[in-house]
Formats: sequence, C-alpha cells, structure tokens
Amino acid sequence: MFRCHLHSKALLYVSILFLGGVATTGLIFAQPRPEWKPLGPLPGDAMLADYFQVEVGKLQAACLADIKTLEDWQARCEEYRRQLREMLGLDPWPKKTDLKATITGMLERDDFRVEKLHFQSMPGLYVTANLYLPKNITKPVPAVLYLCGHAQVKIDNVSYGNKAHYHFHAVWFARHGYACLVLDSLQLGEIEGIHHGTYRYGMWWWNNRGYTPAGVEAWNCVRALDYLQSRPEIDGERIGVTGRSGGGAYSWWIAAIDPRIKAAVPVAGITDLQNHVIDGCVEGHCDCMYIVNTYRWDYPMVAALVAPRPLLIDNGDHDPIFPEDGVRRVYEQARKIYQLYGAEDKIAIFITTAGHDDIPTIQEAAFRWLDRHLMGKERDTYDPVEKVLTPQELKVFETLPGDQLNTTIHEHFVPAAPVVFPQNQDEWKRMQTEWLKGIREKCFRGWPGDLPPATLRDAVSVVRDGVRLTRAKLDVQDKITLPVYRLELAAGSVRRAIVEVLDQTDWQEWLKGLKAVFADDLTDDLVTDEDKALAGDESAWKEIKARLEAERGTALVLLMPRGVGPTRWNAEAKKQTQIERRFMLIGQTSDGMRVLDILRGLQAIRSSGNLPEKSMRVRAKGKMGVLACYAAMFETELALELDQIPLTHRDGPYILNISKVLEVPQAVFLAAQTNPARLTTDRPEAWQPALEAAQRLGWPESQLRIIKRE
Repeated sequence: MFRCHLHSKALLYVSILFLGGVATTGLIFAQPRPEWKPLGPLPGDAMLADYFQVEVGKLQAACLADIKTLEDWQARCEEYRRQLREMLGLDPWPKKTDLKATITGMLERDDFRVEKLHFQSMPGLYVTANLYLPKNITKPVPAVLYLCGHAQVKIDNVSYGNKAHYHFHAVWFARHGYACLVLDSLQLGEIEGIHHGTYRYGMWWWNNRGYTPAGVEAWNCVRALDYLQSRPEIDGERIGVTGRSGGGAYSWWIAAIDPRIKAAVPVAGITDLQNHVIDGCVEGHCDCMYIVNTYRWDYPMVAALVAPRPLLIDNGDHDPIFPEDGVRRVYEQARKIYQLYGAEDKIAIFITTAGHDDIPTIQEAAFRWLDRHLMGKERDTYDPVEKVLTPQELKVFETLPGDQLNTTIHEHFVPAAPVVFPQNQDEWKRMQTEWLKGIREKCFRGWPGDLPPATLRDAVSVVRDGVRLTRAKLDVQDKITLPVYRLELAAGSVRRAIVEVLDQTDWQEWLKGLKAVFADDLTDDLVTDEDKALAGDESAWKEIKARLEAERGTALVLLMPRGVGPTRWNAEAKKQTQIERRFMLIGQTSDGMRVLDILRGLQAIRSSGNLPEKSMRVRAKGKMGVLACYAAMFETELALELDQIPLTHRDGPYILNISKVLEVPQAVFLAAQTNPARLTTDRPEAWQPALEAAQRLGWPESQLRIIKRE
C-alpha cells in the first residue's frame, strides 16, 4: 500500500492500491482547473476560441474510435507508429552511424560508480550522459533510461547539464541493482541547443520544415538504447524508461516508437488536446513537448502505442500543466487497447496530491512499477532519493567539441525538399503529381472534408458617391465566417471580378478610402482601436473610384482571410505566439487555413451568379501572394497578379511541412500550370530557373511572366 499524507488543513490522506493493475485513489482534493486565459477581447478572438473548441472536439471523437477489436489495432498500429516517427522527423529513420562513445571520467562510491560519457547520435550531434552502475556486478542487470526535465544547472555561465540536477534518481536505481543512463536534453545539456524555436524565437519555419526538438530527443533516446545494449553489464532485454516533465514527454516518445523499452513510467509528461489547446496548457510548454501533428492525433494515440508493455502514468492531482482530468482521459483511452490484448494488468495510473512536483510518493510509484516489471520483485520499503554528487563531478566535457551541431541541429535534422524544376514533360507530370499529393496529405490535411458549396450570404448593399458597396458573409467552415466586400460602379453592368487578397496593412490602406464615404456603413467591422481611430482619406477614395471607372464592368472584391480586418484576433506578440502554437497542435497553421479561406472565397465569388465572365484576376502581394498561389492549385480560370512575394518559406507564409514538399518558386510554377501568373519583383534573376522550365515545357510566354519592379 502506498500512502501519501496531504499537507493541508483538511488533514486527509490518499492511499493508492494497485488492483488488477489499476491504481485506485481514496479521497483527494478537487483539482484546480488551469487558469483559462482568453485569447483576447476582439470578435476574432471569440471566433477563434469557438473554432479551437470544435476542432479539438473532432479530434477527441476520432481518436481510436474505429478500433473495435485487437485485429483492428494490430492491422494499423505499425502504420500509426510510422506516422508518429514521421511527426517526430524520424521517417525514414536516420542512418545509425558509429556512436563514437567516449568515457571521459569515472566516479567511485561505496555502493555505485558513475561513468561520465558522451556519444554522437548522428555525426556532430553530441549527447552528454552519466551511466550509473551498481558495484560488484556478477551478471547482466536491468537498465533504466532516465530522461531529464527542464532544470538548468549553470555555474559562472557554464552549463553542467540537467543530468546534474536529476542525478539523485539514478543514484537510487544504481543502489538498488539497476544500471541507469541519465541523458542531458538538447537545450539544457552541456552543449546548449534550442527547444524554444516557436515559443520564444519566432522560428515559425520549424512548422514549414516539420521540425520539432521532440524528434531530436527521441532520436537521442533510440541511440541511447543502442549504447545500453552494447554494454556487457546490461541485460538488453530488460530496459525501462522514466523521467518527469520534459523527461516524461520524452519517455512517451521512446516507449511508443521503440519496442526495446519493456516498461515505462512517464511522470507528468502527457495530457490531451483539450488541456493543451482549450484550457491553455500549451502556454506553459516549450516546443520539445510536441509532435508536428500532421495526422491530427489526440495524445491517447501515443499512449496506446506502448501496449501491451507495462505502462504507469504517474502524476499530481493539481499539476497546472498536466491537469488530472486530461491525464485520466489519456489513461482511459489507452486502457481500452490494453483490454483488447487482455493485458489490463499492464497499465496503471497513479495520481497523488501534488502540483508539478518531484516528490517522494511520485518517485516511489515509479520505482515500485519498474521493480515489478524489470526486476520481478516487490520491496517492503523504499528509501528516499538523495543528492550526493555535485554538478562539477558529473561534467563530461572539459572543452566543448568544435564540430558539434547541437546548437544548429534544427537546421539539419529534417531535410528540406530540393528546389528543382522539370526538364521535360514526363518529369513534369511526375513532379506535379508528387507535389500535389504531398501538399494535400502533409500540408493541408487539417482542411475539413465534405464542405457544402461555397456561397455568399446575407448581402447588404449601399450606394454612395456613385459606387455600390456590398458586404456579404462567407462561411468557410464550422465557426469560421468571414466578411467579403464588393465595390462596383452603381450605373452599368458587371461582367468580371478582380479579387484583392488583403493582409492587415492592405486592409487599413483600403479602409482609409472607404471611411471617407462609407464610414457609417462600416461601423460593425471596425474591431480594433486602430481601425476605429483611422481617419477617412478623400484622396485614397478618389484612387478607388478612379480604378472602378478605368475598369468599367469590373467589380473589385476585397477578400480577407481569418485574422485579418474584421476577424482580427489578438495582435499582442505573446498571444500571437500561443495562437499559432495552438494551430500546430491540431495539425494546422493559421496560414495553411487562410489558403482554404481564399479558395472558398474565390469559389463563392464565382458562384454568385452575376459574373458572365468566369475568369477572375487575383491580386495579392507579399505572403498573401504565396497563399493565393496555393489556393489557385485547387481552382482554374484565374489570372494571378503577384507582387513582391518572398522567395523562400523561411520568410513565410508558414504552412505545416511545406518545405518538405516544395518551395515558393515551385509553388508559383505549379499554380501557373493552370492559371497564368504575372509576378513583379525586385529580384527577377532569382526566378530565372522557373522561367527556363516554363520554356522547356513549351508554355506560352503569358503563362508565367516575371517583371522587374521599378
């Protein structure tokens, strides 16, 4: 029996009994919910909150829903495992190169010894570690891979690695008959890499590349298992894993993707999308905690992949970043897979009264589980852990290696697709098929299916100064409704449309002119203080009217994707960061969904019924121009007019996995196949490879035109 006394005025206690492999709890305190942090006060924030609620609900409902029998699961689980590796950046598996394992020193104690070592999980990617071994080993012993959470140990600006903080766990294992390998993580190791690319440094191109530092941590664990199995002191068939917080998450990754893990105890390392996205727990986690969710999983799927191997989910009942309700939902879903195997005794959950704390009761639960499943024994008592070594004693490197790639591994870990163009028609047919398939399956998988035809509804028109302004609504998908504006001369018929795809700056430029004449008609669409304070500009209005008169018979249509203009959401930098990270957690990006907005807008405008000429011109600049190209891949009879678009997705827009498929020049080329494109740029020479490919394929000169910007 485990007992943990609650330090509270209520003087209650919890006893946790493992009955049939499931930990049952006595009376516990009600768990405080994570503080809900509203996205912001704008209408777009409310729309976005509702949207995330719906999307998370869909993923929750789909998770493991079609698994009814063990045969169902066994037929699919290896594909799920491959998908997880892909979402970690590990499909195909990286080549297993020489580890170049090097022991740099040793510590001797009365009842254990420590080897200070490093190995290279791939050339130049160094892993610093400490291997703890019992004294007087007479036969191979079981091993525990201990994975560290986020604990920085730095003295005089020298990093000693988070292995120095968590060493007391390994001391306990070594004193009780285990080998224990403690790994430094990428960011907080002796060589300090980056976990916070999107969280802190604005490296949104990580989403383009399909990169997450979780993948580096998982690969380092795979190679750590290779190292453990190479050691004669270790029984390579009895290896377990545990770790807390970040180390709890890494325990999930390695246990799910590598069957050499025979027992796992992730501590405070997982919860579900409801907690992360809806309850806001994402705001307390760095990037290493997440897969790139291409296949739109909820996290019980990761837990299910450990089945039927022994798994204990270990957590506090009021952990603010791994709340109890989400942890229990993960457990209950995974337990269904264990039940299919007839292995319900191999999965358990231990919840005790704690926050995000490394306390003895949580530690003891992990020790007891690993004892049972790696040692085949139960101890009467469990002595507490203790810190007995200093950071200086555990340091591996005297001087950091000059060939290390740790600090730049995000540049190399997931390769980008080459920027190449077809040499002939046969090659173009193959490349076009591959690009479109990759875009649909890897980049826009988060688009909903079975949408009704796109239409404009609730149109309201007003005529001022000889110009008709019509405002209508576009339902893109559930909970996403966008405004569409149409301007035309009040007298005469309209035959064609020019669609302007606006970003926030464009919207405000148009707004200056519109407010000069239609200020009273736009009140409901002025959502930001900046928009409300913006003064109408008569000269800007005259330019708009002059355009309409110069192109009589044309309607100018203003299309603003989500988050722009009247649907703008919180623009504060920290909020923007967490909004974008929420999109990634549900297998999307905001820019990727804006492509859908543009596509649905073009379809709705075309289907409005009063445009005799089917062909439409689409004008967009900067990142919006690239998004318009992606929308054009799914539509025809468009004429694209693009201005100053970025040359690489590294500068945006940010679309999940897109750089694993193609780059911006290839996207323009693909769109131009069916929709003539004119690009104005101050770097026409950079587009020469695309022009040369168009010439090789025999395209007419008007199909792809590159014009130097004056």
